[in-house]
Amino acid sequence: MPPLIKLQEYLDANHVEYEVLTHPEVYTSQELAAIEHIRGKELAKVVILRSGSEFLMIVLPAPYHVDLEKVRNATGRSDLSLATEQDFVSLFPNCEAGAMPPFGNLYDIAVWVDESLSRDEDIVFNACTHSKAIKMKYGDFARLVRPNVALLRMEAPAAQSARI
Repeated sequence: MPPLIKLQEYLDANHVEYEVLTHPEVYTSQELAAIEHIRGKELAKVVILRSGSEFLMIVLPAPYHVDLEKVRNATGRSDLSLATEQDFVSLFPNCEAGAMPPFGNLYDIAVWVDESLSRDEDIVFNACTHSKAIKMKYGDFARLVRPNVALLRMEAPAAQSARI
């Protein structure tokens, strides 16, 4: 199945209004925010963590790093670590590497969202490719994904040069 089709079919089947944003290829969430003229704090990025043989999807504002200690406390998993792209690329077969959307429920992966995103009216995120994004209501996202919500980010925004 081509990238994005599975996600669009899911959104359409659940009567969700969304907008597909097409842009030149970009590979970081901060580049995506800039090219779409979206504040970095309003763009959701996905970080995959590993706990033994299980994976967790962490969704947080683009300019922030994951605070592993906060995530360990929130999830009760003391062995969490950052997964490498090689670890998780096969989990998202219909997505370009590193462009997976925050819909872990479509891939049987638990989703945790930083609480700051839950206060936004809209959510914007990569849509399975490095040249498309989706903008939709956070409320619709939460209804479909049913993420766990907690403070998961480091308090200070990450440096622009950081790529987590």
